[in-house]
Amino acid sequence: MRSLIVKIGLLLVMPFPAWAHTIVVAPGTKVATIKQAIALAKNGDTIRVEKGTYISLNTIVDKELTILGQNQPVLDARFQEEVLTITARHVKLDGFIIKNSRTGSMRDFAGIRLSNVEFVTISNNTLVNNFFGIYLSNCKHIQVLHNRITGSNNIENSGNGIHLWKCKEILLNGNYVTRHRDGIYFEFAKKCLIENNFSEKNIRYGLHFMFSDDDTYRHNTFKNNGSGVSVMYTRRIAMLDNTFIENWGSSIYGVLLKEITDARIEGNHFIRNTTGIYMENSDRITVTHNDFISNGWAMRVLASCNKDHFTQNNYKGNSFDVTTNGTLKEIYFNDNYWDKYEGYDLNKDGTGDIPYRPISLYAQIIEQNPQSVMLMRSFIVNLIDKVERAIPSITPESVKDEKPRMKPWKR
Repeated sequence: MRSLIVKIGLLLVMPFPAWAHTIVVAPGTKVATIKQAIALAKNGDTIRVEKGTYISLNTIVDKELTILGQNQPVLDARFQEEVLTITARHVKLDGFIIKNSRTGSMRDFAGIRLSNVEFVTISNNTLVNNFFGIYLSNCKHIQVLHNRITGSNNIENSGNGIHLWKCKEILLNGNYVTRHRDGIYFEFAKKCLIENNFSEKNIRYGLHFMFSDDDTYRHNTFKNNGSGVSVMYTRRIAMLDNTFIENWGSSIYGVLLKEITDARIEGNHFIRNTTGIYMENSDRITVTHNDFISNGWAMRVLASCNKDHFTQNNYKGNSFDVTTNGTLKEIYFNDNYWDKYEGYDLNKDGTGDIPYRPISLYAQIIEQNPQSVMLMRSFIVNLIDKVERAIPSITPESVKDEKPRMKPWKR
């Protein structure tokens, strides 16, 4: 992944040719639109756009240019077209307000579209009321940095904030995305890095992977989305040091995993979500060094999952630590901290002397009969859970932590 950052970063230090010129765009001058400036420009030139509002109906950038906005000039499509499309390599677009793209059911209109290009940087722009915000199609070696993207929050007229289709080695860093369908959407996007982004209040997912292998997302925050992150039909995803917070509601998750393999979930914080992690048909997943705090369900692991490992995690203040819908096989818990553990440590080695079984009888009852949630924290529920822990009869005997920690892991 370091090589990806270095490779993409090289475009920023590429020297401009000695003969490059700067063309200034300003209202009321001879060059009053970006289209005029692009027509006059040659590869390597810079276009500087002064403060003002410019109508932009699908302006095409088909030359290798640096286009800089001064004091955030506005490019407005007035809901008639896309705002701007980049079809040339080695383009930098920085410092604009881009707004009001057209919406439609037959075509994905966007604020900024990149099509079949490489070595392009999109940075420090504000996108407002566009159907799709930034749309990358068949691109490589692209940087999307520090943009602020706000959709309409209308279910019928909301595309995705940042949308990738068939892309490779893309860097998304420091963007804020809200009120779109998905905050960030990946489909057939491979070997990408997503870091330091904030995705909140999106209608469906904060981040969504489909058929996208070998990607890494780290140090992001996903707050109050339809669900935090969804990873589907994907291999070898690394999910590192992210925060999933307050993704609340019926069938809402911090992370949803469906038919994925060989993923790492490490160093994340799951705080006050309906369900921290939901796993279905997901194999060889490693979940380690995470904090699960005050969730409804810390984890729901369906019986279709295999060979998953959960180690050195902290489980604190969750209504339920783990639930499942059947018999779990080859699911391993080891060396985790569970605040519900009531065992003892006679030899004072920091590890409990008796195993902890994270699946409670009441959790299993709720899995089969959701209406029984009304009995939560009642005396009878506490009683049957304690009896079940002493003499397990229904909860899976195989699901247990043989070495529960007596104190939480320090991060």
